[in-house]
Amino acid sequence: MRLEYFQMIDRIVDVNVDERVIRSVCAVPNESTVFEGHFPSYPLMPGVLLTECMAQTTGWLVSVLCGFTTMPILVGVKEAKFRTFVLPGDNLEFEGKVVHEGSGFVVGSAVGRRDGKVVCEASLTYRMVAYPNPDFRKAVWDWAERIGVPVKESAK
Repeated sequence: MRLEYFQMIDRIVDVNVDERVIRSVCAVPNESTVFEGHFPSYPLMPGVLLTECMAQTTGWLVSVLCGFTTMPILVGVKEAKFRTFVLPGDNLEFEGKVVHEGSGFVVGSAVGRRDGKVVCEASLTYRMVAYPNPDFRKAVWDWAERIGVPVKESAK
Protein backbone atom coordinates (compact mmCIF):
# COMPACT_ATOMS: atom_id res chain seq x y z
CA MET A 1 0.00 0.00 0.00
CA ARG A 2 1.36 3.39 -1.03
CA LEU A 3 -1.02 5.83 0.60
CA GLU A 4 0.53 8.99 -0.80
CA TYR A 5 0.04 7.68 -4.36
CA PHE A 6 -3.42 6.20 -3.76
CA GLN A 7 -2.10 2.77 -4.67
CA MET A 8 -4.11 1.01 -2.03
CA ILE A 9 -4.14 -2.61 -3.16
CA ASP A 10 -0.99 -4.69 -2.77
CA ARG A 11 -2.28 -7.80 -4.51
CA ILE A 12 -5.38 -9.32 -6.04
CA VAL A 13 -5.76 -12.82 -4.63
CA ASP A 14 -8.85 -14.04 -6.47
CA VAL A 15 -11.19 -13.03 -9.27
CA ASN A 16 -14.29 -15.09 -9.98
CA VAL A 17 -15.84 -13.73 -13.17
CA ASP A 18 -18.84 -16.09 -13.04
CA GLU A 19 -19.78 -15.03 -9.51
CA ARG A 20 -18.61 -11.43 -10.13
CA VAL A 21 -16.46 -11.36 -7.00
CA ILE A 22 -12.90 -10.20 -6.34
CA ARG A 23 -10.63 -10.40 -3.30
CA SER A 24 -7.60 -8.27 -2.55
CA VAL A 25 -5.09 -7.78 0.24
CA CYS A 26 -3.14 -4.82 1.47
CA ALA A 27 -0.86 -4.00 4.34
CA VAL A 28 -1.32 -0.65 6.02
CA PRO A 29 2.18 0.84 6.22
CA ASN A 30 3.74 1.33 9.63
CA GLU A 31 4.71 4.87 8.70
CA SER A 32 3.21 7.43 6.37
CA THR A 33 2.87 11.19 6.25
CA VAL A 34 -0.90 10.56 6.30
CA PHE A 35 -0.58 9.44 9.92
CA GLU A 36 1.19 12.64 10.97
CA GLY A 37 -2.12 14.48 10.82
CA HIS A 38 -4.52 11.57 11.38
CA PHE A 39 -3.78 11.72 14.29
CA PRO A 40 -0.63 13.05 16.00
CA SER A 41 0.50 10.48 18.60
CA TYR A 42 -2.44 8.16 17.71
CA PRO A 43 -2.22 7.20 14.02
CA LEU A 44 -5.36 5.76 12.40
CA MET A 45 -6.14 4.79 8.82
CA PRO A 46 -8.61 7.44 7.58
CA GLY A 47 -12.08 6.19 6.64
CA VAL A 48 -11.80 7.90 3.27
CA LEU A 49 -8.77 5.72 2.48
CA LEU A 50 -10.60 2.58 3.60
CA THR A 51 -13.35 3.65 1.20
CA GLU A 52 -10.71 4.00 -1.51
CA CYS A 53 -9.50 0.44 -0.79
CA MET A 54 -13.04 -0.85 -1.26
CA ALA A 55 -13.51 1.27 -4.40
CA GLN A 56 -10.24 0.14 -5.98
CA THR A 57 -10.88 -3.52 -5.22
CA THR A 58 -14.36 -3.45 -6.74
CA GLY A 59 -13.19 -1.18 -9.56
CA TRP A 60 -10.61 -3.76 -10.62
CA LEU A 61 -13.40 -6.33 -10.84
CA VAL A 62 -15.48 -4.00 -13.00
CA SER A 63 -12.46 -3.49 -15.28
CA VAL A 64 -11.99 -7.23 -15.66
CA LEU A 65 -15.69 -7.79 -16.39
CA CYS A 66 -15.69 -5.17 -19.15
CA GLY A 67 -12.37 -6.39 -20.57
CA PHE A 68 -10.71 -3.04 -19.82
CA THR A 69 -12.70 -1.45 -22.66
CA THR A 70 -13.84 1.40 -20.40
CA MET A 71 -12.83 2.50 -16.94
CA PRO A 72 -14.92 2.69 -13.79
CA ILE A 73 -14.98 6.09 -12.10
CA LEU A 74 -16.36 6.16 -8.56
CA VAL A 75 -19.39 8.45 -8.48
CA GLY A 76 -21.24 7.33 -5.37
CA VAL A 77 -20.75 5.80 -1.95
CA LYS A 78 -23.77 4.71 0.05
CA GLU A 79 -24.23 3.11 3.42
CA ALA A 80 -20.53 3.24 4.27
CA LYS A 81 -19.83 1.87 7.70
CA PHE A 82 -16.58 1.82 9.65
CA ARG A 83 -16.81 -0.78 12.39
CA THR A 84 -13.50 -0.31 14.19
CA PHE A 85 -10.15 1.47 14.01
CA VAL A 86 -7.55 0.37 11.48
CA LEU A 87 -3.98 0.92 12.64
CA PRO A 88 -0.58 1.18 10.97
CA GLY A 89 0.76 -2.31 10.33
CA ASP A 90 -2.66 -3.94 10.01
CA ASN A 91 -3.17 -6.46 7.22
CA LEU A 92 -6.49 -6.07 5.45
CA GLU A 93 -8.53 -8.18 3.05
CA PHE A 94 -11.20 -6.71 0.79
CA GLU A 95 -13.97 -8.40 -1.14
CA GLY A 96 -15.87 -6.64 -3.88
CA LYS A 97 -18.94 -7.74 -5.80
CA VAL A 98 -20.83 -6.41 -8.78
CA VAL A 99 -24.50 -6.16 -7.92
CA HIS A 100 -26.00 -4.39 -10.96
CA GLU A 101 -24.96 -3.04 -14.38
CA GLY A 102 -26.83 -0.82 -16.80
CA SER A 103 -27.03 2.52 -18.62
CA GLY A 104 -23.30 3.13 -18.27
CA PHE A 105 -23.27 2.59 -14.51
CA VAL A 106 -22.19 -0.30 -12.28
CA VAL A 107 -23.24 -0.80 -8.68
CA GLY A 108 -21.06 -2.87 -6.42
CA SER A 109 -20.64 -3.74 -2.79
CA ALA A 110 -17.47 -4.16 -0.80
CA VAL A 111 -16.35 -5.24 2.63
CA GLY A 112 -12.98 -4.93 4.35
CA ARG A 113 -11.76 -7.34 7.01
CA ARG A 114 -8.88 -7.68 9.45
CA ASP A 115 -8.29 -11.18 10.80
CA GLY A 116 -11.67 -12.20 9.36
CA LYS A 117 -13.60 -9.48 11.21
CA VAL A 118 -15.38 -6.72 9.29
CA VAL A 119 -13.78 -3.29 9.64
CA CYS A 120 -15.68 -1.48 6.87
CA GLU A 121 -18.32 -1.93 4.18
CA ALA A 122 -20.10 0.14 1.55
CA SER A 123 -22.24 0.20 -1.57
CA LEU A 124 -20.34 1.77 -4.49
CA THR A 125 -21.52 3.24 -7.79
CA TYR A 126 -19.28 3.69 -10.82
CA ARG A 127 -19.79 5.52 -14.11
CA MET A 128 -18.14 3.78 -17.03
CA VAL A 129 -16.13 6.21 -19.18
CA ALA A 130 -13.69 5.98 -22.06
CA TYR A 131 -9.99 5.99 -21.30
CA PRO A 132 -8.69 9.52 -21.92
CA ASN A 133 -5.78 8.28 -24.05
CA PRO A 134 -3.81 5.11 -24.90
CA ASP A 135 -0.95 5.99 -22.55
CA PHE A 136 -3.29 6.17 -19.57
CA ARG A 137 -4.89 2.86 -20.57
CA LYS A 138 -1.45 1.24 -20.76
CA ALA A 139 -0.54 2.64 -17.33
CA VAL A 140 -3.71 1.04 -15.92
CA TRP A 141 -2.81 -2.31 -17.53
CA ASP A 142 0.71 -2.12 -16.14
CA TRP A 143 -0.65 -1.35 -12.67
CA ALA A 144 -3.14 -4.22 -12.99
CA GLU A 145 -0.43 -6.67 -13.95
CA ARG A 146 1.79 -5.50 -11.06
CA ILE A 147 -0.87 -6.35 -8.48
CA GLY A 148 -2.11 -9.55 -10.13
CA VAL A 149 -5.29 -8.46 -11.90
CA PRO A 150 -5.93 -10.91 -14.75
CA VAL A 151 -5.47 -8.85 -17.92
CA LYS A 152 -6.12 -10.86 -21.05
CA GLU A 153 -3.94 -10.21 -24.07
CA SER A 154 -7.09 -9.58 -26.10
CA ALA A 155 -7.90 -6.59 -23.87
CA LYS A 156 -4.53 -5.02 -24.57
